[in-house]
Amino acid sequence: AVTKKEHRIGGAGNVALNLQALGSNAALISVLGKDEEGEKLRSLLEANNINCEYLLFSGDRVTTNKIRIIGRNQQMMRLDAEHAHDLNKEEEDALVKKVEKYISTVKPDIIILQDYNKGVLTKKIITKVIDLCNANKIICAADPKRKNFFAFKNITLFKPNLKEVKESLHILNDEVNEKTLSSIHQELKEKLSQHISLITLSDKGMFYQKDKHSKIIPSHLRNVADVSGAGDTVIAIASLVYAATKNIQLTAEIANIAGGLVCEVVGTAAIDKQKLLKECKQLITDF
Repeated sequence: AVTKKEHRIGGAGNVALNLQALGSNAALISVLGKDEEGEKLRSLLEANNINCEYLLFSGDRVTTNKIRIIGRNQQMMRLDAEHAHDLNKEEEDALVKKVEKYISTVKPDIIILQDYNKGVLTKKIITKVIDLCNANKIICAADPKRKNFFAFKNITLFKPNLKEVKESLHILNDEVNEKTLSSIHQELKEKLSQHISLITLSDKGMFYQKDKHSKIIPSHLRNVADVSGAGDTVIAIASLVYAATKNIQLTAEIANIAGGLVCEVVGTAAIDKQKLLKECKQLITDF
């Protein structure tokens, strides 16, 4: 029998939720359907103090909705309702205007492009947002997906996972060491001219490289319950810490801890600020 039902914010909303959890002012710029799920999502976002002024509602799409059936803390089934085709030209233009208004009104420190291959982050949107960020001296971070992997040219912080990188660059080598990863960074840089690579390595931790500085940050032992949303947490915390400190090693250390912490919770969940602070004090000794 079903004993409990709950609605949780996922996707890019979960990135915003993580930003908000650490005390930043987060706004969500995206496209929702003109449907009941869209209104429910907006009310959940507003209840969590996330700025919804820049959301776009489309009659041609449904709001992405994932129903997870969970028993004994394990996901047994997932039912997805979504439209993943690219935005049409009118929707693209309208979304760009939302971004332009957000930049001119809020003057943000950072904009995060969190891609899920759902058709919102088209090549045009990606290019335009990065150009706007660079023109306005705004840090721009991206968590890419395979489809538009090489569209993120001139991004500040590029955060793929190792599987995505290897598939995109057609790498067959299974070695995970600093030399191999540094070579991957250089290969990416030739194609993207990104300032920083931050590559998540699953259970092996995280690799970063900025200029000539690189390092693998090993993962910490965890009781993993669910990896859903871990990437959302990592990009949110990495972006926030880098915007505040410009210290890429500290950024990677804290993001690595945060990504591990949320894996101990079933379902998508925002980071617990006090738990993160406690673990950072225990585990980070270099600062």
